[in-house]
Amino acid sequence: MMARLSAPWSRDTMLRVLRRGDPAAVPPPPARVIGIDDFAWRRGHSYGSIVVDLERREVIDLLPDRQRDTVIAWLRQNPQVEIICRDRGPGYGAAASEAAPQAQQVADRWHLFENASAAFLAAVRSEMPCLRRALAPTGPVDPATLTRAERIQWDGAQLREALNLQVIYLAGQGVPIKAVARTTGVSRNTIRKILRGQRHDTFRTRQSSLDAWSLPLEAEWSAGCRVGAELWRRLKACGFGGSLRVVSEWATRRRRDEKLGHTGGAGLSARTIARSMTTERDTGSAQTALINAVIEKAVPALISAREALDRFHAMMRSKDKTRLDPWIAMAAKTNETCARVRVDRRVNC
Repeated sequence: MMARLSAPWSRDTMLRVLRRGDPAAVPPPPARVIGIDDFAWRRGHSYGSIVVDLERREVIDLLPDRQRDTVIAWLRQNPQVEIICRDRGPGYGAAASEAAPQAQQVADRWHLFENASAAFLAAVRSEMPCLRRALAPTGPVDPATLTRAERIQWDGAQLREALNLQVIYLAGQGVPIKAVARTTGVSRNTIRKILRGQRHDTFRTRQSSLDAWSLPLEAEWSAGCRVGAELWRRLKACGFGGSLRVVSEWATRRRRDEKLGHTGGAGLSARTIARSMTTERDTGSAQTALINAVIEKAVPALISAREALDRFHAMMRSKDKTRLDPWIAMAAKTNETCARVRVDRRVNC
């Protein structure tokens, strides 16, 4: 059992802890204020539920799964519960409403902050085509200045652009989308993206192992460390698990961008851009400030979304519930998830 819980206790240690308890001690009173959340028995396969007495700050039960019926059965066995702190998912909320209608449901702060950050990241991802165009070099790209990885993307972009021109030409001649798909061998959804101008990215990005290490990487670069191998060794000493190639490619691109005077933002991921606009806005490098300036001019909708995020954080930290209605009215113009907040108004945020 201890191995399954990932607890580094031997059988002897477990027995000593159990024997150390005082059998004559008065058992604690039943929990009135509980927190419930899921945890992984095996990530991606099976999950359980953990129940915590928030007044005593002790785990009081582990449920074998996170199914609604399991939670309902536990709550019915504990009718004294008055407050339930949970995430904003529908599972635990529905179970609490059915089995403990007398209990007040509270959305915990961590999940609220996480939901807000996820909503802002989704807004950034929806604007990535515009962001890549805005952050791309203003002049023509010189293939000789590209790294090996960028050269592969560049060659693929030239092939995509030739196909895009063919699709646009056929559509301009009045050829139906279905016929264009048969002629070019491209799916109809891709053809619609081409005609909407959503498939002209030269450099496409994916989540990188360096995303979580941008702050120490920028700090080392600003301190004068400009060699990829040395940067990799310093990051590895701090726990970085990525390869030398990833860091060397980053250093090569950074040197190239500084030499040519580029912002260096065309190859950034959505998560990196979101972080540069929020947590790194006041503490980032000069390059971060330059990227933010380009974003503010090119995509003002993201500035409105960031303002909504900042006001939400301020509201949560102030614990002033009178600021909730004005925030919903303001954020409804920029944030699609505000409808979920309205539905969940019964939850005490």
